[in-house]
Amino acid sequence: EGLVLDEADQMFDMGFLPDIRRILAKLPRQRQTLLFSATMPVEIRGLAKEILRDPVTIQVGSMAPPISVTHAIYPVEQHLKTPLLLKLLHHTDTESVLIFTRTKHRAKRLGEQLEKAGYRASSLQGNLSQNRRQAALEGFRDGTFQILVATDIAARGIDVSQVSHVINYDITNTPEAYIHRIGRTGRAARSGDAFTMVTAEDSVMVRMIEKKLGTTLERRTLEGFDYNVRAPQKDQEFDRPPRHPHPQKINPKAKPVSQGNSANKSGGYKPDSRERNHTNVQSALPSRPSKRYARRASKAH
Repeated sequence: EGLVLDEADQMFDMGFLPDIRRILAKLPRQRQTLLFSATMPVEIRGLAKEILRDPVTIQVGSMAPPISVTHAIYPVEQHLKTPLLLKLLHHTDTESVLIFTRTKHRAKRLGEQLEKAGYRASSLQGNLSQNRRQAALEGFRDGTFQILVATDIAARGIDVSQVSHVINYDITNTPEAYIHRIGRTGRAARSGDAFTMVTAEDSVMVRMIEKKLGTTLERRTLEGFDYNVRAPQKDQEFDRPPRHPHPQKINPKAKPVSQGNSANKSGGYKPDSRERNHTNVQSALPSRPSKRYARRASKAH
């Protein structure tokens, strides 16, 4: 009887439109359909016209950040973001802090680093099960966790009134997403702060955000922080752990490989390409091959 499409813009961006169409094909034509979206780009308006019949449209006049939020930008090199974040948290009077990262892996690793630093922190990202997501969100709401590190997708729908600070560890991809992020603070007649760490590569997006807001964002530096620390030759802060190959099982009944002319440096036998092909064919044969199978294998060799 009813179909609700929530966060329609995000579903479209993530490529779920074919799935939506398959669901629509299974539903009765006589139904009530509701579509919700934080932003209404052209593609979403087209989808609305396609699936809604004579809809009643309820729209906020313009998407703007709450006036109770103070904005600040912290220019910093990429490899110094985490040390700067820890310094900011140490020198800032915070209640609940929501930190945004660009990727799921970074959200997880940053949450772990904050825990090691002694903060009551958790992460909210797409690789978590529904139960673990719910536990992280409920813990953030009731104060069990002071800091929640999240991606944009995971943070959709978060409504926590006591968030005092939103920190953009990674800048957003669009000005609209920036407004959506910082809207998590300054709610329920409370004031809030939005800090954004930016690198030199983020200058274009900073200008787009400032144009959207109609103001210049304040640039800040943190007193006592060493901005001159050189980047390591290879930044391994958010590297994924290496995948070690599974050890091959050794057959105790296997006969040792005989030495030959093609011995390698360690003295082991290394067959040439023709011998390898021959070995592959022979290993595929049954223990007692039929004459027909043996002829076929001989021709293949």
